[in-house]
Amino acid sequence: MPTATFLGHAGLAVEGTAFRLLADPWLAPTGAFLGAWHQYPRNDHLDVTSLVDVDWAAVSHEHLDHFDPWVLARLPARAQVLIPQYPGPAFRDRLLVAGVQRVIEIPAWERFPLDNRGSWITAIPEISPMCHDAAFLIVVDGHAILHCNDARLTASQVRRAKHMAGDRLDIMALQTAGASWHPICYEYPPDELARRSMDKRVSKLRAVQRLVRQAKPDLAVPFAGPPCFLGEEVEHLNWVLRQRDGAFCDAEVSAEWLREHLPAQRWATFRPGDRIDFATGEVTPDPVSARFSFADEARADYLARYAADREESIGAELAKFPEPGPGLYERFVEHFEGLGRLSGYFLTQINMLVRFEITGPNGGTWDVRMTADGLVAGHADPAGKPDYRITTAGRWLDGVLTGAIAWEDLLISFRLSLYRDPDVYNDYLIGLLKHANAPALQAIEDYETRRDESARIVIRANGQEFEISRYCPHAGEDLSVGAIVRDGRLQCLAHNFAFDLATGECVNARCSPLATRRLLPDGVPGGVPSAAAGGLPGGVPHAAVHAMPQPQPQPQVNGAAAGIGVAAMNASVQGMTGPHQGRNSA
Repeated sequence: MPTATFLGHAGLAVEGTAFRLLADPWLAPTGAFLGAWHQYPRNDHLDVTSLVDVDWAAVSHEHLDHFDPWVLARLPARAQVLIPQYPGPAFRDRLLVAGVQRVIEIPAWERFPLDNRGSWITAIPEISPMCHDAAFLIVVDGHAILHCNDARLTASQVRRAKHMAGDRLDIMALQTAGASWHPICYEYPPDELARRSMDKRVSKLRAVQRLVRQAKPDLAVPFAGPPCFLGEEVEHLNWVLRQRDGAFCDAEVSAEWLREHLPAQRWATFRPGDRIDFATGEVTPDPVSARFSFADEARADYLARYAADREESIGAELAKFPEPGPGLYERFVEHFEGLGRLSGYFLTQINMLVRFEITGPNGGTWDVRMTADGLVAGHADPAGKPDYRITTAGRWLDGVLTGAIAWEDLLISFRLSLYRDPDVYNDYLIGLLKHANAPALQAIEDYETRRDESARIVIRANGQEFEISRYCPHAGEDLSVGAIVRDGRLQCLAHNFAFDLATGECVNARCSPLATRRLLPDGVPGGVPSAAAGGLPGGVPHAAVHAMPQPQPQPQVNGAAAGIGVAAMNASVQGMTGPHQGRNSA
């Protein structure tokens, strides 16, 4: 019988009649991201020797809670590693540096056979090449699992995946934790931090609700986080795990909220070692994990024991990053001057002054100005007002400059603090840092400058109509099924970018405007650009967003609260929130 064993976080072990496959296993005893992140609940009781005895290992992207070199180094010689084919070489190069030689890149939507009995896997990357992240659709002995990882799929992608699997998904596993450095690492006042955290939490769950409504899987499973944080420097961040008002949702709180909002859908949660039989649906719980509780009152003692058990391995991980010697500033300038030569398009879109406050030996305060005129890096000008500020220790910056870690590894480690003014998300800044190679950046430029903008839909709100581009100018989400309208603004549910319907301006991020035109009552274009049309009156909780001629009502986040965490989330302001800056934010 084909089975899937949940390994904790996003890890799965899939066993068919003729093959065994690991997908995104994260088992390293050092955790991830500079020893800050750790599996929650812990999964170090699992039998690693048995788990790694596989034919295939599928790894969705290069984040270290999915790409675990510790696991991949223990694979047998016969095993091959499957990764999505991305526009740039960074992920494959990183695997090679880690000593992983038997790598196969799977083109998007192309079936890759796993045996000679009809089982296969395909990769479904996010539509925009800005985000190198992908889901895996795995068909094993006729049963299908859509393993979404951290990928923010569109509704159309989910429907296509189901059709490709024979119009049935046995399991759809989705990330609901939303673990990101925004707003956690930002210098917000406590009340603002709490509000933004709850808004992002609810927005993430609404996005999951929307996708599951489209897919209608036999079983939907919240998974892929959150992690916990071990060690003196980061342990204070574990407030994010509070079930009622923490920034990140655990699987059980997520399932409770989602059951309330999609009561006809079957939901389940799994812990490390739990196994499900695809054919019968029978679940065999792991006896060790069965003793774990996400409850707030159990967490402090659990994490204290966990941290004590891992103190030595965390210390060894941190010891890999000694204090930097002289020349850190010179290497910093050289690094950024190299980035500045990669893409004039990105520098134009960034258009800001970024200040780096580097603490510790040989640190300092250094500025990087990125504009259409180029990139200039140097000592900070006291008279200059930065748009963005990053504060971190020199030992971590040194790790980036030597190539030991990537910029995104540092950001996701939460071993830094951030500030931006104006408080507007800039996708291009992190895009430049995380990709740092010309092919990937060129693919993004091509995608954003060459896509078809001609398709239109009509938005009805408060008795007015606007004709807008059907696809979000940020990452191509189909707004006919992936948006809500409130207070004269359209919010794309893929990444939470919000647009003023009257002007098309993106109000919470650096993004191209949304094409929009107000229609007269008879449906005829008003004849003037939308910037002169004026905004929508407020007062309607959520307006319908639909394509002509068939209306497609959008998700409503309403209803009474019930149980842990749900009341607080439903009480949260359901208005416009910041973009989904989820492990890809700036």
